[in-house]
Parts: sequence; structure tokens; C-alpha cells
Amino acid sequence: MEFLVWIFHILAAVAVVGLVLLQHGKGADMGAAFGSGASGSLFGATGSANFLSRATAVLATVFFMTSLGLAYFSANKAQPEVAPVPTQAQPQLPVQPAGEPSKAGAIPK
Repeated sequence: MEFLVWIFHILAAVAVVGLVLLQHGKGADMGAAFGSGASGSLFGATGSANFLSRATAVLATVFFMTSLGLAYFSANKAQPEVAPVPTQAQPQLPVQPAGEPSKAGAIPK
């Protein structure tokens, strides 16, 4: 199920990016008023704004819902139970009597 949500999430993200890039900016309406050829587009003079805006809103909602779904799956993943590490007794180092000098720092002759 999570894999299916990932697929929808990626497809919605790519589609939202594509639809945003297809839309005209606010300054494009002024150019269309003076005959720049926008009225001869595929959707007509104002049809593209409505269609693309609504499609973007729908896909943004799908993207939001898949984001929430992925967050839900992430929060409810089964955490592997880690067994506690048994405490082992540390090996005792041999204690050197106080009267004998240590040979660890002695310079060989």
C-alpha cells in the first residue's frame, strides 16, 4: 500500500510542476488584450486559466493527501525491538604488588 502511495505522490508532484509551468503569469493578460495571439490558444482566451487552475488545485490536493499518507506510514512503521545487551563482567587486570617496579616503562639494556 505504501508503494502505491509513493507512486501517486511522485506522479502528482511531476504533474503539479508541469501545470504550473504551463500557466501564464499575471502580466500575460495585458499582452493578450493587445492581440498577442493568446486568444487562438488550445483552450481559448480565458478557458486555459480556468482549466489549468482547477487541475492544479486538484493535483495539489492529491499531493497534500499523499504527503499525509506517507507521514502516517512513516509514523506507524513497526520498530524492530532491540534486545538489551547483557552486561558482562569486565576482566580483572592483574594487580601488581606495590613493592615491585613496573617493567612496562623500563628501558632494555
